[in-house]
Amino acid sequence: MRIGLISDTHIPEARHALWPQVFDAFRCVDAILHAGDFHDPVVLHQLNEVAPTYAVRGNGDEGSGGRPVHQALQDLPEARLLEFGGIRVGITHIIPIPQYPPHQTVERTMLRHFGRTDLDVVVYGDTHVEAIDTIDNTLCVNPGSPTYPHNLNTQLGTIGFLEIRSGQVEATIWQLTEQGIAPFDWAR
Repeated sequence: MRIGLISDTHIPEARHALWPQVFDAFRCVDAILHAGDFHDPVVLHQLNEVAPTYAVRGNGDEGSGGRPVHQALQDLPEARLLEFGGIRVGITHIIPIPQYPPHQTVERTMLRHFGRTDLDVVVYGDTHVEAIDTIDNTLCVNPGSPTYPHNLNTQLGTIGFLEIRSGQVEATIWQLTEQGIAPFDWAR
C-alpha cells in the first residue's frame, strides 16, 4: 500500500493551483493525507479525484494572518486517526518537533489529539520543512510544502510517501522537479 503525503499547499496564496507534478506523483497511491493549510477547499476536491483524500484543518485554514475562512475547511477535524494495513496513522497540522516548549511533548500531543500514544505514524505540517523522525517508536513525518518549501518564495517543494508492507511502514520525501519528482537530497 502506498500513501501520498502533503501539507501546507496554501492555494491560491502560493499560486493559482497545485503544481501538476503533485497530481502525477499521486496517481499511483491508495490514499492521500493532507496535514492542513489548504486555504481553498478546491485542493481537497482535486486531490480526491486522484485518490481518497483524508485531511485535517491547519492554522491558516482558521483565518490566521487575515486569510479568508472557507466553511468547508472549518468543518474538517483538527486531527484524524486512520488505519492502513494494520498501521495506525494520525494526521494533525502541528506537533512539537523539536519538543517546544519543553512541557509540550509528542506524547502529550498524541494523547490530546488522538486519545492514545501507541500510533505507528504521525503525519504533520506547519513548518514547511520536510522531516522524518522516530520519537518513542512513532514515525513522525512532515512532507514539507510543495509550494512554499522552508517558507521561501513560491517554488517547487516537497511531498512524501508512506509505503506499508506486511505490517511495516517506511516514509520517504520527494522533491518536485520540472520533470516530475526525485528523491529528496537530505545533504543539501
